[in-house]
Amino acid sequence: MIGSGFQNIFKIPELKKRILFTFGLLVVYRIGVHVPVPGIDSSALASFFARAEGTIFGIFNMFSGGALERLSVFALGIMPYISASIILQLLTVVIPHLEQLKKEGEQGRKKITQYTRYGTVVLSIVQGFGISVGLESMSSPGGAPVVLFPGWAFRLMTVITLTAGTAFIMWLGEQITERGIGNGISLIIFAGIVARLPTAGGNTFRLLSTGEMGIFIALILIIFMVVVIGCIIFVEQGQRRIPVQYAKRVVGRKMYGGQSTHLPLKINTSGVIPPIFASSIIMFPATIANFINIPWIKTIGEAMRPGNAVYELLFVGFIFFFCYFYTAVTFNPVDVAENMKKQGGYIPGIRPGKRTADYIDKVLTRITLGGAIYVSAVCVLPSILITRFDVPFYFGGTALLIVVGVAIDTVSQIESHMLSRHYEGFLKRGGGGRLKGRY
Repeated sequence: MIGSGFQNIFKIPELKKRILFTFGLLVVYRIGVHVPVPGIDSSALASFFARAEGTIFGIFNMFSGGALERLSVFALGIMPYISASIILQLLTVVIPHLEQLKKEGEQGRKKITQYTRYGTVVLSIVQGFGISVGLESMSSPGGAPVVLFPGWAFRLMTVITLTAGTAFIMWLGEQITERGIGNGISLIIFAGIVARLPTAGGNTFRLLSTGEMGIFIALILIIFMVVVIGCIIFVEQGQRRIPVQYAKRVVGRKMYGGQSTHLPLKINTSGVIPPIFASSIIMFPATIANFINIPWIKTIGEAMRPGNAVYELLFVGFIFFFCYFYTAVTFNPVDVAENMKKQGGYIPGIRPGKRTADYIDKVLTRITLGGAIYVSAVCVLPSILITRFDVPFYFGGTALLIVVGVAIDTVSQIESHMLSRHYEGFLKRGGGGRLKGRY
């Protein structure tokens, strides 16, 4: 049972140490979110973000755990690192040197990680400078300037502070991955999103107490959220298993191979990358429209806000595009077919080599369609329902995908530690099956 699973966690000293280490670093991250950059009028900045909720600032603020609206030392969050990682993944397709490093195993991975760190610092400097310049032109609805003492001194201080903050978060994430439990970068995003849930819950309770939202609507939203979470767990663990047979080989006096296995293909191979990219691209015009006082540009900006039909249609279209694009970048059927052929493996009824690659690509294309429909439904349906019922409930869409996905990932790693030491799993299921991770 779940209770005995909790007890077993603390019977393993190494696992207990890893969990406490992870929790401690996440606490350090949350403390840093509340340390502001000097020279900022906090009230004027909060007023500005109150009216910029439906723009790209709202997305960055979500991933930074509310650090951007406070302009804390962690205001850039982990987004520069994620952007640098994605850029490196895309560049491996067009730069032979990076593609070779990717195939070199552990040493190549370390080199790519080093390049990712350099890219993170460069992106942080560029974004930090852009934020510092942009803040100097911002003011609250009442006309109060956000920056108290504008100039190059403020810009340099802001760039250095924000870049150092992002580098520190990156280090925290790597330490959690190596010495803690779960993926450090994902857990930092997870902590930022979950930390804002009490505020969202408080707002919902306030609406209930004042009568602005009925109990029936609240119950429907809770039931809907539980159903969506169940669907996410079901699909994230869903796989299309292609049977693979390995031929028997005689080496000396021993016989190798001959076993049957499978090639698991995830339904949602691209994860949460498509909705993040899609929302960032679509909300860019809405962000620009905030600073341009031209009627037709304002109209376009309003149409690009969440809840509008134009936004939702474009959002779904971009999600489909990035699902296929990112899957094509991260999963190469030709390489899989070649590796399978070298090891003496084959798919029953399919010729090794090009035919195998074509078959894998065909299957992957079909299941990616299902994955794109699933991601679109999870990200779009909650926002449509929330906009229609006029309920400011935060926990939905992309945030829900990230939180549930990271939770599945972390629980699966905890189970791996426990089962490797012959303890009962964190979640006990019929047949003794353990929870499958996302990767």
